[in-house]
Amino acid sequence: MILKDKLKQNIPDDNEQNLVEAVLEKYDPGSAHRKKLPQLWTYFIIAVSITLSLFQLYTAIFGTLPSNQQRGFHVALAMALIFLLFPANKHKDGTIEPATHICTLLWLVMVGFLYFQGQIGWAAALAAALILLLFHWSKRFPRSYAGVPWSDVLLAGIGLSAGFYQFLFYKQIIARVGMYNDIDYLMAGAGVLIVLEAARRAIGVPIMVVATAMLFYSYLGSVLPGFLHHAGFSVQRTISHSFLSMEGVFGIPISISATFIFLYMLFGVILQKTGLEKFFSELAMSMTGWMTGGTAKVGVLTSVFSGMITGSSVANTVGNGAFTIPMMKRAGYKPEYAAAVEAASSTGGQIMPPIMGSAAFLMIEFTGLQYNEIIRAALIPALLFFTGQFIAVHYESKKMGIMGVPRNQLPSVWQLLIKKGYMLMPIVAIIAVLSSGQSAMKAAIYGIYTALGMSLLAMFIAYLLGKQNLIEEEDKLSLVKIIQILSDGARSALPVIAACAAAGIIVGVVTLTGLGLKIAGGILDLAQNKLILTMIFTMIASIVLGMGLPTTANYVITATMAAPALLAFDQVPVIAAHLFVFYFGIVADITPPVALAAYAGSGLANSNPFKTSIQAVKIAVGAFIIPYIFVLSPVLLLEDVVYWKLALVIVTAMLGMFCLSTALAGYIDQKLTIVERVFLILGGLSLTYPHLVSDLFGFVVFAVIITYQKRCTRQKYRAHRNNALNKILQ
Repeated sequence: MILKDKLKQNIPDDNEQNLVEAVLEKYDPGSAHRKKLPQLWTYFIIAVSITLSLFQLYTAIFGTLPSNQQRGFHVALAMALIFLLFPANKHKDGTIEPATHICTLLWLVMVGFLYFQGQIGWAAALAAALILLLFHWSKRFPRSYAGVPWSDVLLAGIGLSAGFYQFLFYKQIIARVGMYNDIDYLMAGAGVLIVLEAARRAIGVPIMVVATAMLFYSYLGSVLPGFLHHAGFSVQRTISHSFLSMEGVFGIPISISATFIFLYMLFGVILQKTGLEKFFSELAMSMTGWMTGGTAKVGVLTSVFSGMITGSSVANTVGNGAFTIPMMKRAGYKPEYAAAVEAASSTGGQIMPPIMGSAAFLMIEFTGLQYNEIIRAALIPALLFFTGQFIAVHYESKKMGIMGVPRNQLPSVWQLLIKKGYMLMPIVAIIAVLSSGQSAMKAAIYGIYTALGMSLLAMFIAYLLGKQNLIEEEDKLSLVKIIQILSDGARSALPVIAACAAAGIIVGVVTLTGLGLKIAGGILDLAQNKLILTMIFTMIASIVLGMGLPTTANYVITATMAAPALLAFDQVPVIAAHLFVFYFGIVADITPPVALAAYAGSGLANSNPFKTSIQAVKIAVGAFIIPYIFVLSPVLLLEDVVYWKLALVIVTAMLGMFCLSTALAGYIDQKLTIVERVFLILGGLSLTYPHLVSDLFGFVVFAVIITYQKRCTRQKYRAHRNNALNKILQ
């Protein structure tokens, strides 16, 4: 059986495809949009989506507009599209999340309180109440306006108006700083509420709850105890800071979204539409399918590739898992383990350069470093993480006796690269442009040019050779395909734009109130200013803050609230602190109790969700260890490189992950005893601490247990051989 046949066996049928869509809609709100709309709205949404994509391309090529206009146009069109595409209520039984009821009720109570306190006028109170009620009316009222609730159409109009208010009147807004008029406050209040609801629809309830809590914290700070106490800010100051300034909705996160992130999302869609994802699957199968546990390793490697071009661990899990999870189950893996491998790998894909789930571009602003410096620093830890996953999968597969696909059923990697290697040229182009020191925006444009150019060139060469069938029909470019790319590129970016806008509210309140420094001070006091304890508490805070959030919002929140605690130590580089919180914010997607990626994989595998998340944590144990290593040994991030030290840290890190992974698998060459597993865990942890004594202890544990395992294996082999010979002689 050739590779293409092997892959076709794992293509989801209609029932499996329905399951994939159901799981995506349940665990990834960004996928739960309206899919069947009348022509009127379909054409309108396509037109707006194409306009947004063309705007981003035009400003990237010919120069961006003033920041207020660039961000205002970006947000305006995104808000309109979100309310037209994403229904208010995604539950088929009509139920609404309790958190949504609570947040809406709190906002209505607050509006009434502020009105009777005389802090807002009747017009502002009425407008705010109407917008809040529209959120619920759109869940309950009959559809109109050709298939879209009239309330959603109205909300889309309000979102469009709020964004364009910043776009059209930015000079007047800047001139009125500190002296805003009633219209300014009205638009700011409406804009904040619209962003919160858009985030709930496109991302989910958690980020809406966090952003709402931040706004309440800004107003109620004077009555809060302890380190949370602050003077408190008026409603006018809070909403104007959140929507009219460049430190809230239109702050750093949306700035990066309106420049870098959108272009890379569009680039990812181009690669998907031109067949790169399928090529990655074929390449992964060719490279690792023949190994012990080959099917599981295919899942790991596919996620490495996918992580380069996508920005969601849940979407990665479901997209790749539709292919890899059934394949792993057929190979003999338990459903929990198959789902865990995919969830752990897809979550790890978010830390893989060059895109890192779009967080790499946000790090530019939060760290002050160049993009190529961030990518260079993140590369070795990411490779170590996936090496650790390979080790975990390898020894679990050995224990279960699961082998790979015979090599004669797989084409050589070289044959595949010769036939389809041109598909890698866009990624090569991006890396080359970045390596030359040019901007990430220019790299994205060159990547898009290269992707489109190579696809057209391949079609032209196939035509000249008279072998058009060399390129599959669905991978060929056409005018219709390009229109679809522009439309889908904008749609795929909507959850990220909503996340960045809502995260901007959170960042704005944090900077206004100084909450980030207050939390850092609380962590340092709790840790008694000891680095190891600070790292542990920061890890816990990052995991909690990252639960249920998409990658971009996840990083913004952890970088704002958790990273300052580590930055208080002079020996911790800026990039180390930010990658530390980023790693632990990301692994929240596989860490119980809110392990969205693990639960999504579990839905595909029909496995126990909690057991799946526990298995995912065991497989991804490297993600919990590597951040400690690069904070304690920044040379791993290529900071002040001394090459022998770098080599030593890499070797000890790999040995440490080997010890921990095999201990959790309970197998090397034979089943490990409890004592061996305990010593391997102790040895693995010792190897993560950069000290000669701890490294020697870990190395001795590794050497002794490996030697003992090999010796026992040889003895069993000899005994088995002697028994076989004795039977023959008898």
